[in-house]
Parts: sequence; C-alpha cells; structure tokens
Amino acid sequence: MDGTLDHVMMRTEDLDAALEFYQTHFGYEEKGRWDADTFTNVHLGPEDMHEDGATLELTYNHDGRSYTMGDAWGHIAVRVEDVYEAYEELMDAGVEDYRDPDSCGGSYAFVKDPDGHEIEIVERDHGARWSLDHTMVRVEDADAAIGWYARKLEYDLFRRSEHSSFALYFMKPEDAPDEAMSVELTYNYDGRSYELGDAWGHLAVRADDLHGDWDTLLERGAEDYRDPESCNDRYAFTKTVDGHEIEVIRSD
Repeated sequence: MDGTLDHVMMRTEDLDAALEFYQTHFGYEEKGRWDADTFTNVHLGPEDMHEDGATLELTYNHDGRSYTMGDAWGHIAVRVEDVYEAYEELMDAGVEDYRDPDSCGGSYAFVKDPDGHEIEIVERDHGARWSLDHTMVRVEDADAAIGWYARKLEYDLFRRSEHSSFALYFMKPEDAPDEAMSVELTYNYDGRSYELGDAWGHLAVRADDLHGDWDTLLERGAEDYRDPESCNDRYAFTKTVDGHEIEVIRSD
C-alpha cells in the first residue's frame, strides 16, 4: 500500500476563526472543501506544498457542539527555517505567547490555534514554510505502537530520541520524501493512560487500491472499524492499538 500520510483532521468550533488563523499566520490556502448538510470539511496547506505533503483538514459541525481536547493527541508541527524569526513574526501579529524558543532549548516553540490545538514550530531545511512536518500522538505501549505502524502500514522508524522520562519515535513509509508528514509517537515511562477527547479526529493515509489495501490491513489484524462499503467506497477507517483513528483513502 502507499501509506503516505495525506492529512490530519481537527475539529473546530468556529470555522471562520480557524480559517482566518491559518490563512493569516501560515499563509494557507484552501486545497479542497466539502459542504454537507450537517458539516463542512476544509483542507488547507501552503501554496507551494510538496505533492506528497499533508494537508490540515478542519471539520466544522453545524450543530454548534463543543469539544474536549483530551491528551492522547499532542500537536501538529510546522516547518520554518528560523524558529526565532518565525515565533517573533507570530507574536508581532498578535498570536498568544505559549512556549517561546528559549523555553524549548532554542530548537522549537509552540503556539495554539483558536480552538486550543497545539502547534509546534520546528526548524527544517526542507519543505515549504509552515508545511506540516509531523503529527504527535501519545502511546501507552511503545513496542506495540511501533509494531502496529510497522506491520499494518509498512512504516519505518527513521528517527528516535530517548530521554530520562520519555521517548519519541518518528515513523513514515520507507520511500516517503522528506517533505511528507510523519507520525511522532510519544511514550512516557511513568505508565500513564490517556483520553482521546474529540477535538482531534484522525490521521489519513493514502491507498493505491482501497479495497485491496483494506483487505491487507484486516489480514494483518487491523480493527475493522468502518469498512469501504459503509463509507460509499470512498474511504475506510481503522484504529491503532491506542485508539487513534486512521482513515484509509484512495490516492487517486
């Protein structure tokens, strides 16, 4: 299967405010929109994003519901050449000061969007400015989580960082370009558990053959959560061992 990360979905309580934030501060443009009777999905990304780059999907439900953040999802990360310059630019534009570069050792920083989703700013020498570098999720069993992505999605572990109280594992398909988004698995050694909440939705991976790849996932023991037939043969959903939803979409 392809397996390239296509997008990460987050839910917003105010679509106009969320769009203004990402379009004003990150220069995102709409890459696609689906206006349904009960919800609206908008895909965003930089104008010059890589063809294998991931988009940010904002989902707005028309019933005015609110969401809980939970802690099983961590953040999205966006790329810049100079984290200090980028952070000061955001501060000058009125973005709330959350975690500045100095408080993060000088190599990254954090802000929040209007709905409270955390955004890490990381220095990279590749990819369009503000393009999505990775999405971080927290896992309760590092070995099981790494194994799930390796066996089910054929992901490789291409970077790891182990510390005194936690470890970070970065994974994506072996042949994915640098500009593709990766998934960062964060494992805390204290054995804590996490709540998913509902402010975050899912990660989406591309499939060359939706039905064939879905059958392969099931053969490899992936959870049969929402099969292609239940989704009008446009996509399907499974879940990781930690309950994070993974959408499988046709790459065409």
